[in-house]
Amino acid sequence: MLKVFISVSLLLLSLPVAALVPPDYQEPPTGFTAEVEAGLQLNTGNTESGNFNGRTQLIFDTKRTTQEAILKAYFASEQKTTTSEKYDLQLQSNYKLHKGYIFGRGDFTWDQFSSYTRITTVSTGYGFNAISSYRTKLSLELGPGYRYNLPAESASELTHEAERDVILRTAAKVSQKLQEYSSLNADLTAEIGESNNTLTLDMNYKNLVFQDWAFKIGMNIKYTAQVPEGSQRTDTITTFNLLYTFR
Repeated sequence: MLKVFISVSLLLLSLPVAALVPPDYQEPPTGFTAEVEAGLQLNTGNTESGNFNGRTQLIFDTKRTTQEAILKAYFASEQKTTTSEKYDLQLQSNYKLHKGYIFGRGDFTWDQFSSYTRITTVSTGYGFNAISSYRTKLSLELGPGYRYNLPAESASELTHEAERDVILRTAAKVSQKLQEYSSLNADLTAEIGESNNTLTLDMNYKNLVFQDWAFKIGMNIKYTAQVPEGSQRTDTITTFNLLYTFR
């Protein structure tokens, strides 16, 4: 009887509170969005393995600025031996203009199993939204930057000096809504420098499965024109992730 009395009392106490909140009430928008995803990966190129990866994206959007941070982690091991370990950090800040925006960006990569073990790129420039509709969004960016590359050691080259280069960075970001709950996204970035050129394609297909949960298939392809001896120019990472969005 005591358990029944407690249950009924809690139910009665909750009724006045529920009556004060309209059934269609929603929290006011804050401009903050976060995505967290994790899953499997398949590597080809300088790394041949398959294991775990994770990604976190934070976006804070206001009337004047947009702040974005993306952290990616890739890890694989075979028989207790690490075969792949890579971390990517991308930071970008946009200041909105009447047309377009001015951005400052930093890209940082740590990868012990790639042709370059450490890559740092900082850039700034101008971007604008070429297409902005419900189904299609396309933004273009252009600006100068500076790149620091630390090549991996090789048997024939005992000393490996870091490469420092002034670059021109161009980027195109497109998002296409295929259906109400599915979309295709792609980022194409080119960095042109005096000593080296890179081209990176980051694309993914995302399908909403339940409320804020989505299934995501991604592929990252990076081509580097000049690499240390014994390394391949193209690295590919394919991921199969489950994604959750905080709004």
